[in-house]
Amino acid sequence: MRASQDQLIRPRGRRRVLAAGLLAVALAFTSACTDGDGGGKPSSWQGGAETPAPKAAATIAEPAADAKDVPASTGITFTTKDAQETAVELKDAAGKAVKGTLAADGKSWLPSEALEYGTSYTATVTATGDDGLPATATSTFTTMAKPDKQIRVSSFLGDNQQVGVGMPLIVKFSRDIPEDYRDDVQRRMTVTSTPAQEGIWHWVSPTEVRYRPKEFWKANSKVSYRVQAGGLPMGDGYYGRADLSVDIKIGPKLIMTVDNKTKRMTVTRDGKVIKTIPVSLGKKSTPSSSGTMIVIEKLRKTVFDTFEELGPEDGYRTKIDFAQRLTWGGEFIHAAPWSEGQQGSVNVSHGCVNVSMANGDWLFKNTEVGDPITVKGTERKLQNGNGWTDWNMSWDEYVKGSALPYDPDAPAAPDAAGTPSPTPTA
Repeated sequence: MRASQDQLIRPRGRRRVLAAGLLAVALAFTSACTDGDGGGKPSSWQGGAETPAPKAAATIAEPAADAKDVPASTGITFTTKDAQETAVELKDAAGKAVKGTLAADGKSWLPSEALEYGTSYTATVTATGDDGLPATATSTFTTMAKPDKQIRVSSFLGDNQQVGVGMPLIVKFSRDIPEDYRDDVQRRMTVTSTPAQEGIWHWVSPTEVRYRPKEFWKANSKVSYRVQAGGLPMGDGYYGRADLSVDIKIGPKLIMTVDNKTKRMTVTRDGKVIKTIPVSLGKKSTPSSSGTMIVIEKLRKTVFDTFEELGPEDGYRTKIDFAQRLTWGGEFIHAAPWSEGQQGSVNVSHGCVNVSMANGDWLFKNTEVGDPITVKGTERKLQNGNGWTDWNMSWDEYVKGSALPYDPDAPAAPDAAGTPSPTPTA
């Protein structure tokens, strides 16, 4: 069992008293051996030199010493003065060290995982100055009991899934996150990529936040994202249920561009044109949307049923092959053998991008969820929110959706270790 702080201090105090007693005896003995008139040579031993005080200093701001009911998500916040090196150590009551990472600004330290509930921990911050002397600060605190009110965190994407270069990272919460808590949540959300790429989180609703890079993901990138939500206060007495980690892969840079003027789709892969496809877009009464969309889902076979939406006179129920959803409103790329005669010359669809059976098959085999498509020159503009419209917004617009100020010069986030999970939820 580890000794308490008092137990550690008292023995050292007794040793100091004992040393002082021996010193008094030694001085008395020396005095008795000198000449009576005091003219003898004094002893060459005059007492040990005092240990110099270190130049550096450290103070732990949070958690405060002896704090109780500390959230299990807590990090260690501290300040240092004249420090050349800073080290942070966190141990539980049994002396087991907790893994964690020092923030880039050197002012805080975050455990790699949420701490255990109802457990005592001791944080030690050691600052060393240019004199080589360490100065330490400690804080012993106890985490809160496991809360009853918890929020689940989930990811649209699963581990090791491969997606297109336009794929946003999508994280959802099982309950609304109040606006004044979103910055705290976002601080616990990190994205790392190989190669490194600039990007930012964007809140699309109180329950959903997405991340996209400034430009499309670089082809064949590896991307990891992590939400350290376990034990994190999320408002109204709710706390994050657990941390979440996801690792994904980015595929080749496949981009589809549709021009209403030419009625053609141009498909490029890694910057080279690989196919040109005749299309038929939405007729004037039901025009296709102009803007940049993302392939949301792929359905080899499905049925379009619009009777509920359009009524018995205009509604239809049709079997569809090679369908790729682009909007929540019902715009797809899909095979339309009935319009092959108009493809490349006349728009006859209800808003979808019609292609032939052969071209629909080819597209279905070559595209991935997350591949971008840009439609140009139609009568209707894409409405943001109608699908994954993250790329239909300028970078400046997208940045406004962040709960934290955007810092393009901020250092890259530390590596976020991914934990394989077939259904990433927390």
